Amino acid sequence: MTRSVAVVGASGDPAKYGNKAVRAYRDAGWTVFPVNPKLDQVEGLESFPDLDAIPVAELDRVSFYIPPSVGLAMLDQVARKRVGELWLNPGADSPEVVTRATELGLPVIQACAILGVGRRPSDY
Repeated sequence: MTRSVAVVGASGDPAKYGNKAVRAYRDAGWTVFPVNPKLDQVEGLESFPDLDAIPVAELDRVSFYIPPSVGLAMLDQVARKRVGELWLNPGADSPEVVTRATELGLPVIQACAILGVGRRPSDY
């Protein structure tokens, strides 16, 4: 069964981690949902303006590549998707985000999600 991930803060710039993550997850066999309200596509995949717009009820993982203030505002959407894991990549985490995510019952992992799928950012 294919696992699904929303990459929040997906980027069209191949040098940015929000783009590298899209490619790493795709290469690892995941179904990838890029999330960026300013883009229609990322790496040939449809981009969604927010998590609520993704046409599935549940996601295995959400991976944040956004500032903590933006992430904090999106945590209710994460909870509505009944997410298996919320990955807070370096720069996306803060004590406030972790506290609120925990209050919502979200399993938080503070680490590089690209490494978490067995890839290296430098490969992208």
